[in-house]
Amino acid sequence: MIELWHYEFMRNAVFAALLVSVACGIVGTFVVIKRIVFISGGITHAAFGGIGLGYFLGINPIAAAIPFSLLSALGIGIIGRRIKISEDSAIGIIWTVGMALGILFIGLTPGYAPDLFSYLFGSILTVTTSDLWIMFALDLVIISAVLVLFKELQAISFDEEFSAIVGVPAKGLYLLLLLLVALSIIVLIRVVGVILVIALLTIPTVIARQFTNRLKKLMLFSILSSVIFTMLGLWLSYSFNLPSGAAIVLLLAFVFFISAVVKRAITKLPLK
Repeated sequence: MIELWHYEFMRNAVFAALLVSVACGIVGTFVVIKRIVFISGGITHAAFGGIGLGYFLGINPIAAAIPFSLLSALGIGIIGRRIKISEDSAIGIIWTVGMALGILFIGLTPGYAPDLFSYLFGSILTVTTSDLWIMFALDLVIISAVLVLFKELQAISFDEEFSAIVGVPAKGLYLLLLLLVALSIIVLIRVVGVILVIALLTIPTVIARQFTNRLKKLMLFSILSSVIFTMLGLWLSYSFNLPSGAAIVLLLAFVFFISAVVKRAITKLPLK
């Protein structure tokens, strides 16, 4: 494995795994605690519209997906709360419209989109240097926002209604949280793709939650578990010629199953 470090694509893949793990650990913790996994799925699939727009305009699809994801996050947050329809209906609308626009833009683009498959299902081995810089910048934004507003985000994640009563701007912070989810999704797309983003955004945190409920520790353990198992998934995909996104997600799912069994066994041990 050491000799693979001499290849640029492998170095990029390792750096991408590290950057992805930061986004997973920080934002994924809020997603799981706040129970907005389905909302995250809506934003993820809506981001496909930005990828299609990138192909149509001849620019980096990841860069084009950023404003698309942010607008989708705001759309879900605002439509669900200000228009008299249920939040899951708003998610469904944004989800399908984003996917439809992506398909439309790709259909209007002359020629064939050669790496479209990697955006749908992920390909960590094809991450470029420009992708890494985008991921790094988005990670900085996520880290900065959480450091500044950690207590407020923690409050609305556990009890949004009570937070609003005591003076926390809960609605604005909720929209900010959705924007952070949108940014983290952009970080994840190149690694596991639109279809599998939700797994990487949630499973590391769910694994970590088997052993701690303290928010800061949960974030730290989520980042560590994401780093370890993304790296192992990368190694498995390269060694056995497997799709990288699927290998990473299935490995995480397997580890979650094992951790749940271990946690259950520990809780059943008799107290001395």
